Amino acid sequence: MPGPTHDPAPLPAEPEQPALFDWEDTVPPVHDDRRSYDSPAARRLLDIRAVYAEPAAAASPRGRQILAGLPGVPVTEVSSHWRIPSLHGNDGNVARWTRVKTETLVLGVKRTLATRPNGRSADWIAPGASNGCAMACAYCYVPRRKGYANPITLFTNIEAIVEHVRRHVRAQGPKREPNQCDPHAWVYDIGENGDCSVDDLLCDNTADLVAAFRSLPTAKASFATKFVNPALLDLDPRGRTRIRFSLMPADDSKLLDIRTSPVAERIAAAADFHDAGYEVHFNLSPVVLRQGWQRDWAELLGHLDDVLPARVKQQAAAEIIMLTHNQALHEVNLGWHPRAEDVLWQPEAQENKRSQNGAVNVRYTPGVKSGAIDRLTGIIASRAPWLRVRYAF
Repeated sequence: MPGPTHDPAPLPAEPEQPALFDWEDTVPPVHDDRRSYDSPAARRLLDIRAVYAEPAAAASPRGRQILAGLPGVPVTEVSSHWRIPSLHGNDGNVARWTRVKTETLVLGVKRTLATRPNGRSADWIAPGASNGCAMACAYCYVPRRKGYANPITLFTNIEAIVEHVRRHVRAQGPKREPNQCDPHAWVYDIGENGDCSVDDLLCDNTADLVAAFRSLPTAKASFATKFVNPALLDLDPRGRTRIRFSLMPADDSKLLDIRTSPVAERIAAAADFHDAGYEVHFNLSPVVLRQGWQRDWAELLGHLDDVLPARVKQQAAAEIIMLTHNQALHEVNLGWHPRAEDVLWQPEAQENKRSQNGAVNVRYTPGVKSGAIDRLTGIIASRAPWLRVRYAF
């Protein structure tokens, strides 16, 4: 790689928490014996031809593992995974939206390790081990902050991320009161800004997080996915990881869920993941309102009822997440996938609203949203009455 650069500032140390339970007190080992780099799934989704890497990320054990799986791929040194001029802020990348996702990988060090409260999908949002995705869902919120390109960024300081989460879990003690996230365990979302199933094609960050939660009796990991990765079946989560398969009607998915696994394949995988030791939930997400949406959701939920075995239904729950959009993303989509905006951008039914993170987004008006949620919960009661709705947003 070109020229020397200064190493990034060291990660801040956190005080150790006293042991609260008779737990294994060692950090689970970083995996080095599983690899999906050359799997059929990876070949369909990824053809990495350029890597941008912070020096410390490339030199770390996880960074070396990733680069060893990409022999001959040129590596460009960057000072920050957030500041790569050829990617971020380069509007020429709009026309190459999916190509950038296919061919580019970024390696960085996650310097700010913070766990923040959530209360909707999970009790807590853990520091993610990635940012960005190889898939190209037209409604995805992650690229709004990056500017014109959103390939996978993998954070290679996985040991620090895992240890941070372990300390946070131990500091909470046992969950004293049930809530809609889970009646017994603290739930930590480990994939807020990426897809853990896709990350596993490139490195063992997901495997390490699943292994960590396996030894945490008061907590569960949770992540949503639109990609069926059979390699995850080998991780032995022992009930301590919740996988949430995101679902929407097939026609919506074909238009909006670009490069994802077909919805029928996600549903078909639910039993295998349950039998492999995962808790399996579903995200009905995003719910996009357009002509015929109620009919198509009824068909989808009927299919769910027809194909899922009783053992999956007995433990299943769902989240309903109405579409959130954004003016900047609308403009980007017009440059690479304008057909998606025919259903995503509906000014007559939407309004600006400030999100929890401070961003100004576009959502359905309160009357439109509440009416749609009422109709969808009615469809669930009719077509899949066993499906408990944990929350609707």
